[in-house]
Amino acid sequence: MVPDAHADPDFLDRAARVLSVRHVGTIGCCVESVFWYAFENPGRIVSIIVLSIVLSSGFQTPPLFGDYEAQRHWMEITVHLPISKWYRYDLQWWGLDYPPLTAYHSWVCGIVGSWINPAWFALDTSRGYESPESKHFMRGTVAFWEAVIFVPAVLVFAQICYGKQGYLKKNIAILLVLLHPALIIIDHGHFQFNSIMLGTTLWAVNCFMMQSYALGSVFFCFSLAFKQMALYYAPAVFAFLLGRCFKEVRGINLFIKLGITVVLTFGALLAPFLTSIEDIQQVVHRVFPVARGLYEDKVANIWCAINVAIKLRQLLSLQTTVRLSLAATCLAMLPSVVHLGLNPTRKRMMYGLINCSMAFFLLSFQVHEKTILLPLLPIMLLTLEEPWAVQLFTNVAMFSMYPLLKRDDLIVPYFLTTILWNYVAGYHVLKMPKIIKWMSIICYTSMIAWHLAEANIPAPSNLPDIYTVLNVLFSCGCFVLAFIYFNWRQFSLIDNVHETLEEQKEKKQN
Repeated sequence: MVPDAHADPDFLDRAARVLSVRHVGTIGCCVESVFWYAFENPGRIVSIIVLSIVLSSGFQTPPLFGDYEAQRHWMEITVHLPISKWYRYDLQWWGLDYPPLTAYHSWVCGIVGSWINPAWFALDTSRGYESPESKHFMRGTVAFWEAVIFVPAVLVFAQICYGKQGYLKKNIAILLVLLHPALIIIDHGHFQFNSIMLGTTLWAVNCFMMQSYALGSVFFCFSLAFKQMALYYAPAVFAFLLGRCFKEVRGINLFIKLGITVVLTFGALLAPFLTSIEDIQQVVHRVFPVARGLYEDKVANIWCAINVAIKLRQLLSLQTTVRLSLAATCLAMLPSVVHLGLNPTRKRMMYGLINCSMAFFLLSFQVHEKTILLPLLPIMLLTLEEPWAVQLFTNVAMFSMYPLLKRDDLIVPYFLTTILWNYVAGYHVLKMPKIIKWMSIICYTSMIAWHLAEANIPAPSNLPDIYTVLNVLFSCGCFVLAFIYFNWRQFSLIDNVHETLEEQKEKKQN
């Protein structure tokens, strides 16, 4: 049984100061609440201002510059080229490799940016363009889409789960999610649009909780059509919906309705590419780049950790590693997915999303450091139910991304956003059982010691990557333990975590 650590008066005082106790409830104040949480929340303002004055990924580092240039370039090509060339044009220079909804989003942003200043997105000649004005525009697009999609989704989630438990608890949940350092630093610092994928996924979760399964399926299709990494959630979502089809009175009708909804949604999203088989094949080829290899850089998953002792990429062919990672991922997520399908409740859905996405992160093919955001979304939504676990996982996730963030000169924002979030969240380990307390203390001590050593003791010339390797091994070990823990929670949890009024009625009827 996890205590309600956020009833701590010290925590409530800190949260109230950062939050200013904004009330989120009626539709009448919804727009005001979204605006405040997105643009006026003091904690977010401090974090985003700091990130706005630091460098973005690849700043002034030719030849390819970085993720910032990738996002800008996609806006450039979608504005100037016909759709048939979007996934074919000069693939060596940040060729488009995300699904069509990302391309449409880039086109909209590019149209607006070109209207302001055509030079920002001029075809070919704008490569590496990094004027202060264009950077402000690009950063503004991240903040805009986050405010339009992700922030309202978080507010609605809190209303569904905590609307009957008082405005303070509800607003605390919102605060801890929106101040989460990982999403802030990756989207606003490293520079991406993950809030759109995560926001549409959260809208799907909200719909599922309110038994609007077809509408939720539409939102999840949007998430998949924006970034293929949303597939990390797909088995859990499929298991939950299939389970609901068996539980509902008109399950067959729901099954048919969901099938038609998915086909029509993807059909509409892919319609511009359906004019030729070659166009569809090229989209699939770009979205699933198998040739890149088993993993990218030094990601804290099992394959990269094993590589320290066993060089799998040298021992096995590309096709073999694809099959191996697929089989391992399926085996790892199978218990959670089957359990969720047999017990498709809202509270188990949250843990199913965690465990399924964790299995993908640890064992799937072509994983990047940033994809830890996928399991982080459902984990941070449990911040009031699993305070110590969410806090520890968040800190390890941030720690695992440190080598990536250091390359982007995001060290100061890394420490700032992490410390700010921990200050608001409080420190709950001392109130936990002894074994959890000591495990957590060991983890935190190890991360602090690593940072001190990395900053003050140069790596040996014969082991230049020693600190990164140690980071990978430590973080991977913590993630494996977290995967085991959240699986155990899914199978054993009987508390009313995120139980909706509809679910309570179902229990009474049965």
